[in-house]
Amino acid sequence: MFKKIVFLLLAFIPGFTFADDCLDYKLTPNITINTPVWTKSVVQPLEKMDVLHGNVIATLVDEFEITADITSIEDGFCVALKNIDSTIGYSDFLVQIDISHRPNSCSYNAILQHEDEHIRAYLSIIEDNKNSFKKSIEKAADSIVPIFVKNEKDIEPAIDKLNEKLQNHPDIVLLKQQIRADEEIRNKHVDINDTGETLKKCFD
Repeated sequence: MFKKIVFLLLAFIPGFTFADDCLDYKLTPNITINTPVWTKSVVQPLEKMDVLHGNVIATLVDEFEITADITSIEDGFCVALKNIDSTIGYSDFLVQIDISHRPNSCSYNAILQHEDEHIRAYLSIIEDNKNSFKKSIEKAADSIVPIFVKNEKDIEPAIDKLNEKLQNHPDIVLLKQQIRADEEIRNKHVDINDTGETLKKCFD
């Protein structure tokens, strides 16, 4: 009870600032979504693979770089989200083909053609969901309030905290989970629609 009384008294002392004062400095961040430039490499591991199937290892990039707005107030600083520069997409595809298939042979090219379908499936996830991604980021950003700090040295840690809150927000976590779920669905779709006829012709 004593602590509550002290709190109420301080609230009416002129010049005493609470963190809630920073709510007035909350912004609607400008959000950009970039797609990384991707590369494709084809390798033939020494380890034995499935002769009839290749493999694609996709490197997903999901990075969020924030810019903060710093406002000096009477007792410290308000640190608010100003810009969110996000990069979402695939930066690299590593295609693996069994070493028994000679490069540029019929079977090698047939398997490579199939794996290219998988790469297109990965890329379509990002292209088809850009608007959904932006809405998720906007929703997450809207829930993040400015942080009050008393000292200038605490500004950078506050920016890091804002970034941490953004990355750990349920909408951002769900966004990443949705990408992984779409990967599984679309890759299965590619495999189901491939009758294997192109590869079979190589052995006729």
